[in-house]
Amino acid sequence: MTYSELTATGVKILEEAGFEEARTDVRVLVSFVCRKDFMALLRDGGEQVPKEEEERFFSLLSEREKHVPVQYLTGEQEFCGLTFSVRKGVLIPRPETELLAEAVFKTCAGKRVLDMCTGSGCIAVTVATLGNPAIVAASDYSADALVIAKENARRLKANVTFYHGDLFETVEGRYDIIVSNPPYIKSEVVEGLMPEVKDFEPRMALDGTEDGLLFYRRIGKDAKDYLVPKGKLMFEIGHDQGEEVSDILTKEGYIEIEVKKDYAGLDRFVFAVWPGDKEI
Repeated sequence: MTYSELTATGVKILEEAGFEEARTDVRVLVSFVCRKDFMALLRDGGEQVPKEEEERFFSLLSEREKHVPVQYLTGEQEFCGLTFSVRKGVLIPRPETELLAEAVFKTCAGKRVLDMCTGSGCIAVTVATLGNPAIVAASDYSADALVIAKENARRLKANVTFYHGDLFETVEGRYDIIVSNPPYIKSEVVEGLMPEVKDFEPRMALDGTEDGLLFYRRIGKDAKDYLVPKGKLMFEIGHDQGEEVSDILTKEGYIEIEVKKDYAGLDRFVFAVWPGDKEI
């Protein structure tokens, strides 16, 4: 079987199984298994695929048919131009979260940054790698996620201090910026998500409880003890949560609250400033 035949066969199998992104998925898997980028696959399309690579490809394709995310099959996901390791137990970084990371690393020069609910570490590691912060720290409740986050920090040579605990439970110090992409999907909605998400990605990284707002309330309240005066709180939110999260932060005493949009023009981020009138 040639590379072109392998690709065509894989696409046919996934299309018949109802996968809308069949061609993209197959190209990623063929490139991963055969260690060839897209242009190389076009160039070498008529060449025979080594038997070992062919068998490996169909093994992964079989897993993809079961809706295992492609990123878990390859073990990686690109984020802000960096390649992050991902596997079961950690949320796969999304393109919209890149905008949040970019907003932080563009304004973090000389500042202390804390990434709350860090997951794979994509925000913290990106800020430490592409920005010029004074300090970057990250916290997560999941020990499994922190193992992966630390691996990413080591591999990308990012200087990040990690804390394991329930939100701020073990965090030390005060920060100029606290950024978070917390669980924000309503519990009842999680069950209706696509199989790749609800069946494979960690529920604790998705489920924001009954109304999806639990972590905004908790972080909004507790972050005041960890922000310096005029420190900034930066959230990723669900597309319909801008007003509710803004109200939560207003009631907690934050000022300069802004709702920002994502690539699709949907509300996706809420930024706010802690005025610093709380005794410290």
